[in-house]
Amino acid sequence: MKEKIILIGGGGHCHSCIDVIETENRFEIAGIVDSYKEQGSKVLDYEVIGGDKDLPSLITKYKNALICVGQIKSAEIRIKIFEQLKNLGAQLPVIVSPRAYVSSYAKIGEGTIVMHDVLVNANARIGVNCILNTKSLYEHDVIVGDHCHVSTAAVINGGSVVGNRCFVGSNTVLKQGISVADDSVVPFGGKL
Repeated sequence: MKEKIILIGGGGHCHSCIDVIETENRFEIAGIVDSYKEQGSKVLDYEVIGGDKDLPSLITKYKNALICVGQIKSAEIRIKIFEQLKNLGAQLPVIVSPRAYVSSYAKIGEGTIVMHDVLVNANARIGVNCILNTKSLYEHDVIVGDHCHVSTAAVINGGSVVGNRCFVGSNTVLKQGISVADDSVVPFGGKL
């Protein structure tokens, strides 16, 4: 029997997360937690089972959680939820699409989701609570800090370092050895 997981946040990013979780087939989605949606309403095929105020009781029932709130300019909301979940004793598993490749020599931090067609190469290190979005590439020896969102089709070349709480836009290319400071926003199609 599969373990159950609750998803925090029921917007567009949640839709993509649901697809990855269903494809991975490791967890059964118990429901969605979203304070802005009516309890009992649906997000795709899954019921909204509560809001933020219900998290303490939900975590006692379902120990696994995934943050499905998106991140564009600021990681603040995702960090707040991450810290709340950790304080409640939740487990934040790494979710990896079976259509992704993660080297056995790479390290991925808790609460990170690796979306479809992502490639994480040898000795790459990815922090906690990150979004590695569809078709993004992390070459050898890359470091991505905590609470980052690397968007669709971004390329992080070998030895590059992305600081904590960063957003890297779609189709961005970071050339080998580049460092991106904490709290940076690299726009769509950026080249560094």
